[in-house]
Amino acid sequence: MITENILLTVRDYLRYAVTSFNKAKLVHGHGATSAIDEAAFIILESLKLPIDDINPWLDAKLLANERTELDRLIEARVTTRKPAAYLLKRTYMHGVPFYVDERVIIPRSYIGEMLVKGLFDEAGLGFGIEPENITSVLDLCTGSGCLAILAANTFHNATIAAADISSDALDVARINMKEHDLLDRVELFQGDLLDAVKDQKFDLIITNPPYVATEEVNAFPPEYAHEPRLAHEGGIDGFDLVRQIIIQAPKHLNNGGGLLCEIGIGRETLEAEFPKLNFFWLDSELSEGEVFFLKF
Repeated sequence: MITENILLTVRDYLRYAVTSFNKAKLVHGHGATSAIDEAAFIILESLKLPIDDINPWLDAKLLANERTELDRLIEARVTTRKPAAYLLKRTYMHGVPFYVDERVIIPRSYIGEMLVKGLFDEAGLGFGIEPENITSVLDLCTGSGCLAILAANTFHNATIAAADISSDALDVARINMKEHDLLDRVELFQGDLLDAVKDQKFDLIITNPPYVATEEVNAFPPEYAHEPRLAHEGGIDGFDLVRQIIIQAPKHLNNGGGLLCEIGIGRETLEAEFPKLNFFWLDSELSEGEVFFLKF
């Protein structure tokens, strides 16, 4: 054991992990935005403790096997540059747990915040869409299935479909559906964008598609390069798939239905390319104008 008889408490390991991460100049952004946040997540999740606050546990002494596991995780984070979520096979979106591995991108969608915190409810009122009136939802480019699960928790009267081109991603989504007891309510579809659901129509399509420009993907730091390239890359300007979704969506929406889509930055590009569409841009606590709603 690297730290045998030196590091004994949670506080000791928190300090050691933060120092190790900073020395290695790790990049953070997969559910944790700093070395201290990611170190705290690794420690709490490894010890099966609530991840919201490490302070109550700082002076707790660790068992030998717990120290051994933390040594392994901290060393792996530094040497492999894999995000902690991959090392632990676990991530959270606003307190909701999800299984993840390298077959899927680590979920971090602003749409998730809107679903969990009810921000979409407020926007929906302006469009004449009430959550209780939504009876069918498609999560397009579902990845791990996290948005489909959050949608199922938000739209209680809706059947949920989740589609992805990657069979590996759908295998991970299936694990999460089982974990959240939603196998009977969420149906999974494999295929290229909306071709996956053939002629089905929905009241609402939500999607967090690949929207990163190829040049930016090529320059990714190792942490992001561990994620499937397919889940990031959106062409030269990042919007190849977004354009296809905008064009295809009306054929798959019921009368009065809407498309909720995350695109990152670059709203001016879409507004210029689709001047006749009435984009409504939604803000979250950490973003401005990176999610749009279109009602067709």
